[in-house]
Amino acid sequence: MANLYFCQPHAKNQGMLRAILTLAELETMAREHQLTYIGSEFPILADSQEADHDFALLGVRSEETTPALRQGYYRIESDINSINEALLKLAR
Repeated sequence: MANLYFCQPHAKNQGMLRAILTLAELETMAREHQLTYIGSEFPILADSQEADHDFALLGVRSEETTPALRQGYYRIESDINSINEALLKLAR
């Protein structure tokens, strides 16, 4: 299962687990939101100059990889409200 984290750098929040996604849910998120691969390690957010607003990260483990997603962490290029709405749709 993939992990979805909400990060709030202004609050010195390194990342709070928001949801655990099945492979089908992960594929839906990847289709509906632009993802940017940021590496194989969870980023250190406190030192980041670019992280001045809240954002979400998606953690993909080796057993969850797909042809479109490799193992590692992805920044979701959508605002957190949009991601919350997408999570609510997945829960229905």
